Amino acid sequence: MSFGTHHFDDDAQSMSEINMTPLVDVMLVLLIIFIITIPVINHSVKIDLPRAVNQPNQVKPQTINLAIDHDGTVYWNSAIVDSTTLQAKIDDAAKLDPQPELHLRADRKTPYERVAQVMAAAQSGGLGKIGFLTEPTP
Repeated sequence: MSFGTHHFDDDAQSMSEINMTPLVDVMLVLLIIFIITIPVINHSVKIDLPRAVNQPNQVKPQTINLAIDHDGTVYWNSAIVDSTTLQAKIDDAAKLDPQPELHLRADRKTPYERVAQVMAAAQSGGLGKIGFLTEPTP
């Protein structure tokens, strides 16, 4: 009994090349499927779509620059105002639509009490957006 020894005749040799017939059949079937489905995919329906308007929807609110000097002087957009004028301007600004943003700048030596008074006046007047501006250290 011998293992691994095979005697092959010239007529009964093992086939050492790939049979291409099934591969060609599969490729032809895929080609036919793609030929049929491509026109279906590219088919489009004509509809009348609405036109878009190219305008911004929201208007940016204006900003109010409110500065407080080291001695407590208040500046409304670079104009000096007193307490009663400040309250009147805050009330007028709170009625605007959209409501403006209040940018508050205070000197380094300004007492915190004065800054708190201005913030309380803005809050009681109806301004809800208050931002603090600072300068970066060099």
